[in-house]
Amino acid sequence: MLAMKRIGFLSFGHWGNSPGSRTPTAADALRQTIELAEAAEQIGIDGAYVRVHHFARQLASPFPLLAAVGARTERIEIGTAVIDMRYENPLYMAEDAAAADLIAGGRLQLGLSRGSPEPALRGSESFGYVPPEGDSDADYARRKTEVFRAAIAGAGVAQADPAMSGGVGMLPIQPHSPGLIDRIWWGAGTRETARWAAAQGMNLQSSTLLSEDTGVPFGELQAEQIDMYRDAWIAAGWEREPRVSVSRSVLPILTDEDRAYFGGRAGGGDQDQIGHLDGGIARFGRSYTGEPDVIAAELARDPAVQMADTVLLTVPNQLGVEYCATMLETIARHIAPAIGWAPAGAKPEQGSASVGEAATLD
Repeated sequence: MLAMKRIGFLSFGHWGNSPGSRTPTAADALRQTIELAEAAEQIGIDGAYVRVHHFARQLASPFPLLAAVGARTERIEIGTAVIDMRYENPLYMAEDAAAADLIAGGRLQLGLSRGSPEPALRGSESFGYVPPEGDSDADYARRKTEVFRAAIAGAGVAQADPAMSGGVGMLPIQPHSPGLIDRIWWGAGTRETARWAAAQGMNLQSSTLLSEDTGVPFGELQAEQIDMYRDAWIAAGWEREPRVSVSRSVLPILTDEDRAYFGGRAGGGDQDQIGHLDGGIARFGRSYTGEPDVIAAELARDPAVQMADTVLLTVPNQLGVEYCATMLETIARHIAPAIGWAPAGAKPEQGSASVGEAATLD
């Protein structure tokens, strides 16, 4: 019997005044993300997630957007998949994250990583963040993540001034949002990084690509990654159950409009792709395109989808809110039940955390 799952949408938030785009400006991309989250909540979708990119016409500063989504919705999980920690001031980020989580009533799910290839050359250095000599990008991101997680857990991070505070010792970041520490995810691009995330006590986000290849189909390689993560979690002795998410590109075709956009991909032609990324070989997962019943059967055979508790569905956000909401409703009605999903309100309560995607490379 398939376990109950959560599904969420993942938006990269592209904008541009290209032919057919319904998001010509950054303002459109931001406002439509909020509107799509509201629509998804009405459909019964469990999560609304955004990808964070810098120096690109995509969503970049997640916390104002997530706070706005949290204020306009009541139930849906809101989160990232993922935030590139190389660009972050971890203490300022801790303040922003706690504020957004409190506004949303404890629904924030933060996916973090060391980032992925980007348009800018050493872009984080333009933000003023330069890795110490000898540190790799992964080292730098992990150090910042350690500081961030300690801060949101309530650790003291600044020496008190007795003249101002009337006391001594270390002061924590304010505000503090209880429970947020258990809702942090790491976007792992390899099996070894998944083990590391488990050892740290973070939930796992696995994307539509892995920056390694063993010759097996993507779903099998990702399932192996999840297995290793869960074994490492148990070995670390953590008491709570971890959350695991995978991302998939799912494009059901029901109408002439769907066929015009995606019909060329249908018919079983979608396959895993092998490529070079960040100096190494990577395996990219296929898209699921075609009739809903065919997609449902294919996803039901995807071993990583079966193992994850959350599946994030990438949306073609430049086609607008109405199109994306209709697509999500089609998936909710005709595809997601095949992988053990039921609409919010029709399932038992689950743990407090949930998850994300990302072209992550650490």
